[in-house]
Amino acid sequence: MGILGACMVPHPPLIVPEVGKGGEKQIQKTVDAYHQAAQRTGQLQPETIILFSPHQTMYADYFHISPGSHAEGDFGQFNAAQVKVAADYDTAFVKELSRRAAQKGLPAGTQGARGSQLDHGTMVPLYFINQYWQDYQLVRIGLSGLPLGVHYALGQCIQETVHALGRRTVLVASGDLSHRLKADGPYGYQKEGPAYDSRIMDIMGRAAFGELLQVPEDFCAKAGECGHRSFTILAGALDGAVIHPHRLSYEGPFGVGYGVCIYEIEQERSFDL
Repeated sequence: MGILGACMVPHPPLIVPEVGKGGEKQIQKTVDAYHQAAQRTGQLQPETIILFSPHQTMYADYFHISPGSHAEGDFGQFNAAQVKVAADYDTAFVKELSRRAAQKGLPAGTQGARGSQLDHGTMVPLYFINQYWQDYQLVRIGLSGLPLGVHYALGQCIQETVHALGRRTVLVASGDLSHRLKADGPYGYQKEGPAYDSRIMDIMGRAAFGELLQVPEDFCAKAGECGHRSFTILAGALDGAVIHPHRLSYEGPFGVGYGVCIYEIEQERSFDL
């Protein structure tokens, strides 16, 4: 029981074949790594998947945890409405996590929902995971504008909740890297873009998670990153664990960085709850 494994994955809709229509072959290394990460998740057979998405409801000073018992979504925004993703939520986990967060003074809970549809930062990872394992419940957590240290603390609270409930759990940190890698990319080029991607892939590839907190937030902003806060929550949730990291792939041909890493848990943190 407990946290069985984790992964860092991007969420380009293009990677879904019905969206990419062949364009996904331009990031084949990412596709292959995604399948490897999803297959590993399936092998672990989690009861609960906890997913952090930058495209979930986001507030400046609050972490939104999706409420309710079920949610669905599709890729209609990307001209593939026939591709649908659905998930049942782990309502008991959400309730306990919200309670523990309140006890710790962490602003997290189910208030402020802005619609129930799954976002593409959630659907892309689940599209792949569902090919290998579907017998799980989901906990979907948004990011916030709060400092990185608060995101790390939320991860620690998640870790405690997993242990308190005895859930077989896999963590998924959904997030792209810099969006400013190329002049013809979606947000142009900034020198901080490639520098950010190199630094983060080094950190995540070594599971040197504490170093995430040392990356200046203005540097992150100039790089146009997407997933740093997702990765930081993941880091907090793996605090104190003995981890074997595996860097699977990195690509950025469209001006956006896509990195995939998986984390095998050799030994979890031991603490009294």
